[in-house]
Amino acid sequence: MSTIEVEHSAITSKKFLQRRQRTEVLCKSLKAEDVSCQPVEFVSPPKWHMAHTTWFFEQFVLAPHYQDYKVYNKDYAYFFNSYYNNVGPRVLRHKRGLMTRPTLNEVLAYRSYVNEHMQKFIETGLTEAIAKTIEIGLQHEQQHQELLIYDIKYLFGHQPAYPTLDFKIELKTEERDLNLISIPEGVYDIGYSGNGFCWDNELGQHKTYLHHFEIANRLVTNAEYLEFIKSGAYDDFNLWHADGWDYIKSNNIEAPLYWHQDDNHWKLYTLNHGLVDLEPNAPVCHISFYEAFAFSQWSGMRLPTESEWEVASSKFNHGQLWEWTNSAYLPYPNYTKVDGALGEYNGKFMVNQMVLRGGSVASSPNHVRKTYRNFFHPEMRWLFSGIRLAK
Repeated sequence: MSTIEVEHSAITSKKFLQRRQRTEVLCKSLKAEDVSCQPVEFVSPPKWHMAHTTWFFEQFVLAPHYQDYKVYNKDYAYFFNSYYNNVGPRVLRHKRGLMTRPTLNEVLAYRSYVNEHMQKFIETGLTEAIAKTIEIGLQHEQQHQELLIYDIKYLFGHQPAYPTLDFKIELKTEERDLNLISIPEGVYDIGYSGNGFCWDNELGQHKTYLHHFEIANRLVTNAEYLEFIKSGAYDDFNLWHADGWDYIKSNNIEAPLYWHQDDNHWKLYTLNHGLVDLEPNAPVCHISFYEAFAFSQWSGMRLPTESEWEVASSKFNHGQLWEWTNSAYLPYPNYTKVDGALGEYNGKFMVNQMVLRGGSVASSPNHVRKTYRNFFHPEMRWLFSGIRLAK
């Protein structure tokens, strides 16, 4: 995945267990009825996340490299593979919620079994290649920890009781006026360089010429987005891409995900507090690319490109929400996809998706960099996504 060196000493059994523990912490307030539920195809059951991230270490580390390792259950590769065609057949994504078996207790036992063997294996000493694969597995689990939060919120946010999660996920308010930061024209270096970990899609550092541009010092707020709604923007086709217009009309979308109107009063669902009054100064969240683009058109501005965002990122605070850019997810110059199953991780998804930058409150600690390229289809709204304007 990454061609960045991973020092042998950087992977310890303590670090391994600490990073994996966040997955269980996220799920500790879930009930048995919650963990197998899959309300829509793009949401995976929490139990599946717990098992899939465990299977990764068994499949790519223990089974090929730990002498005399005994696979916990030979059927689990079929149950919990995600999209690795090189590894073999798998349960189709939309059928993950049909697996009431293995049970939650069996999945937790599987995690314990793999953790125990990984701990012993790490303590025997690691080659550079194996250390790199383990680091990829830990980074992969951190990505699933964020997806877990998205999926739990979707599951809870579509129930009439609006249950809450015993894990703090909250946005800070944006009290500042919206001002524009000026970035001069010039040639800039784009992409990762350094001695730490990065994904392969951040590599191929290259120079990009940028015209002078301006970028907002903060994210768009709920109050500002509410004005967009009140103006009739969801009924004005002039603001939307054709695909976006078709999507919102065919799906009856009239507001961000988790917004609810009651007698002309807006509320929204939050993971920690359930259904609450709309906080005007909080950044608007759960926005599709289509909506972000339409808002930028309505405001007389635009979305930044991912190169503009990266160059300007040191000038503003980020990390509250993933920020949509106006850049398609494509390979950088000199991008190289590695051979085998791990090469499927990023490269094969470089079509029909848009790049987001900056991280979110749902991201695992120390996981995101300014060069980190997240990517989703333009209609997706269940991720923690927001809007930063440019012109």
